[in-house]
Amino acid sequence: MNLVKTAVLFGKKNKPRERFYLLPGQGGRNFRKKQNVFLMWAVIVAVSLGAVLAVLQWWFSKPRH
Repeated sequence: MNLVKTAVLFGKKNKPRERFYLLPGQGGRNFRKKQNVFLMWAVIVAVSLGAVLAVLQWWFSKPRH
């Protein structure tokens, strides 16, 4: 009897599964599509900002007469 209580106390308990609900656009195909759009804009901004900084560095490093 005591062994059964110990096994129940320290054994696995039947916990209810945690449930979560996703709003539209938070999972599946739409989520991947949204992430791809975000990634595309991030790359565009990074490349354009890098180009602007490169032009500025080139402009300021030119020898002045």
